[in-house]
Amino acid sequence: MIFAANLKCNHTRSSFLEYASVLNNFLKNRKSCENSDEIFVFPTSSAFLEGDFVFNQGAQNFYPVKNGSFTGEIGSEILDEFGIKTVLIGHSERRALGESNEFLKAKFEFAKKNGYKIIFCIGESDITYMNASTKRFLKSQLEGLDLEYENLNLAYEPIWAIGTGRSAKISEISEVLDFLRTFTDAPLLYGGSVNLSNISEILSVKNCDGVLVGSASLDVNNFINLINYKKG
Repeated sequence: MIFAANLKCNHTRSSFLEYASVLNNFLKNRKSCENSDEIFVFPTSSAFLEGDFVFNQGAQNFYPVKNGSFTGEIGSEILDEFGIKTVLIGHSERRALGESNEFLKAKFEFAKKNGYKIIFCIGESDITYMNASTKRFLKSQLEGLDLEYENLNLAYEPIWAIGTGRSAKISEISEVLDFLRTFTDAPLLYGGSVNLSNISEILSVKNCDGVLVGSASLDVNNFINLINYKKG
């Protein structure tokens, strides 16, 4: 299973250092049979840490260049300094700030060229959902992407469920992930108000290979409890 924590605009460098230490110690002490899980954490860029971790430290955002005259952006040269080879692309909160499908494709191609592991996010608004146009919309978000890229993970995050406490129904998650499976063999994740009360049921869905967690991952102990859900 894949467990990914998107910390968004939360945690300072010092608080993330504590977060990373607690998570790292937990993962080091896990039973060998549980070590097949993949753990990703996406801190804010100002909190990037150097060092060896059991989990994968990823970037919430980057600009598709090595470096250059791009004020305020993060190029691959900066990610390389921290050994970051995992990136989040297409999150609805980035799309809302103006990242178009064309720009997201450019980021995807740059990440692919550099061999990065990608978690690519797709998801529909409440209006699209209510109009029963979810599948058509999600398909449009995937157009032009190499869905056979070996380091791709695809995350379905309905916008109306992100941070609202309202998760999609299990039947809806299952239907969408089954649909996405017809386009790619990449691991499929679900994100959108994942918490301790629903994670077991979500991860029981046939084509669900993991979760992308937002607010429920901000506290490291809560994220650990999510990873440990099978023991509950």
